[in-house]
Amino acid sequence: MPPAIQSFLDPASETISYVLSDGRHAAIIDSVQDFDAASGQIATRSADRIIDFVQTQGLEVQWILETHAHTDHLSAASYLKHRLGGQIAIGENIRQVQAIFKKLYNLDPDFLANGRPFDHLLQDGERFQVGSLTVTALLVPGHTPADMAFRVEDVVFVGDTLFMPDVGTARTDFPGGSAHALYRSIHQILSLPGSVRLMHCHDYPPPGRAHQWESTVAMQRSDNIHVHDGVTEAQFVAMRQARDATLPAPRLILPALQVNIRAGQLPPAEGNGVSYLKIPLNTLHFPGSPVTST
Repeated sequence: MPPAIQSFLDPASETISYVLSDGRHAAIIDSVQDFDAASGQIATRSADRIIDFVQTQGLEVQWILETHAHTDHLSAASYLKHRLGGQIAIGENIRQVQAIFKKLYNLDPDFLANGRPFDHLLQDGERFQVGSLTVTALLVPGHTPADMAFRVEDVVFVGDTLFMPDVGTARTDFPGGSAHALYRSIHQILSLPGSVRLMHCHDYPPPGRAHQWESTVAMQRSDNIHVHDGVTEAQFVAMRQARDATLPAPRLILPALQVNIRAGQLPPAEGNGVSYLKIPLNTLHFPGSPVTST
């Protein structure tokens, strides 16, 4: 039986979450926790849509997967685990990302940057089961050092590595990012047969186009505006670095990462019972941001 895939678009962050299943067992990929930065309010509307679907279909959740530690939304992984069970998994290089942002946020010594609280750290090429489906984890660094893609039969969930062909590719200016690594990761994916379906984690459509989140290897090789056939690594790196230098900071990078390196858990509550998100000042620098330090 081919894999069943149900997608869920979160319009606020333009994130697409997925439920992958064999009809009985399921994996949830790249979930979203609703967050209003102005008020500090967190809600679970997006995750509850997934819960409703899983329960209506009678699915048993075995895995809650993250392609990487996202900068544009807060993960709902821990909430979904609490409600549905399953193991939270991410690429093993998350430890590098945790170490970088432990220093940035000046986190307590109790935060060890050892992969916890994720339940399982995936290695490149590792295979695992979603019921009768065999999923292969693929290390695709570049956007971050910890990015993973997930292949099941003729489908690959590519995370932020590739966008729709008319949007292009992910930025590489985050700590630990690399345009060279991203080019090689993309070509690892584009070396697959042309009919392989690619499921994207985000879509930022140009004016006049509705959100889309599925392409193919052939479409990307023919039409991707950044990395179609014939674009060399040197050309791609020059384009990507020049483009990244114009981009502002992602809107939620500082709130999101301190949650997402904890598998979607909020920072520990302080003495008054309230959790706080820290915003380090004058630490991350993005040349395209409207306000920059001198």
